[in-house]
Amino acid sequence: MFYLFYGLEYYLIKKEIQSILVNEKIDLINQNTYDLENSNLKEIIEDASTISLFSDKKAIIVENSYIFTGTTNKKLPEQNIDILNTYLRNINENTLLFFIVNKESIDKRKKIINEIKKRGIVKEFAPLTDQKAYVTTMLKPYQIQISDANFLINRVGNNLSILEQEIEKLKTYKSNDLQITRQDIIDVTCKTVDIDIFSLIDNIVTKNKEKALESYTEMIKLGEEPIKIIIMLANQFRMMYQSKQLSRKGYSEKDIASSLEVHPYRIKLALEKSHNFKEDTLLEYLKQLATLDYQIKSGRIDKNIGLELFILNI
Repeated sequence: MFYLFYGLEYYLIKKEIQSILVNEKIDLINQNTYDLENSNLKEIIEDASTISLFSDKKAIIVENSYIFTGTTNKKLPEQNIDILNTYLRNINENTLLFFIVNKESIDKRKKIINEIKKRGIVKEFAPLTDQKAYVTTMLKPYQIQISDANFLINRVGNNLSILEQEIEKLKTYKSNDLQITRQDIIDVTCKTVDIDIFSLIDNIVTKNKEKALESYTEMIKLGEEPIKIIIMLANQFRMMYQSKQLSRKGYSEKDIASSLEVHPYRIKLALEKSHNFKEDTLLEYLKQLATLDYQIKSGRIDKNIGLELFILNI
């Protein structure tokens, strides 16, 4: 069978593949993984055409399958698509061949995609529109109020893989009690650093230096290094600056996410925060953070004092 899975929700793609592998009873020894950005398509198809030494069936998973997009990057290896066309006319039924495109869309104008639709499965994995519903489904048979499901998402972020890990912790913690409460979420789950970064930015936006320092201290307690926090802050300000510019040019949130290759939810947050800044201010913060990074690494200022001074001088 031939599969082409694409979309920004990589976690759901991997979950779907795992479900298929379990149903087909294909264990790890009969699974081969390639990265098309570093592999030759001919080698992959030759592997798909041969039988497994250990079982009747095997699976091949191909990451970064850029040949199905409109990407034109000269640094990427050239691939002979004719090899794929030939294979599609004579698919090895004992091989499950998965091509993954972790981008919002594929180029549906390509003839190869129409050929795959005729002989295989093409499926999109778009970001979930209702994460609360997904959380309640993952929690079953445990019960949770909608407001608390929202609280869980706001606390740990919208990364489905992390959400699932935190939900498994909640289930283990509650044991025989099937009701998940807000206090359970506070007691058991870990607040993600991404959320704390936005909390820190929120306080920078409102010039609330005391709260900003509290957010910074909380991140240090979570084990984050000041240098890493500087990098994360710079990345968020840069994303806000780029999102603000692209939005001004008429790009939609989806277009911006695709252009910057970032999850749409992060773009949504970046745009919300960027309304409170002028572009010049965002650039000034980026310059200050770059200078601070250099001063810390060259030993001119203590890393903790340096970042605290940045916060106090906003």
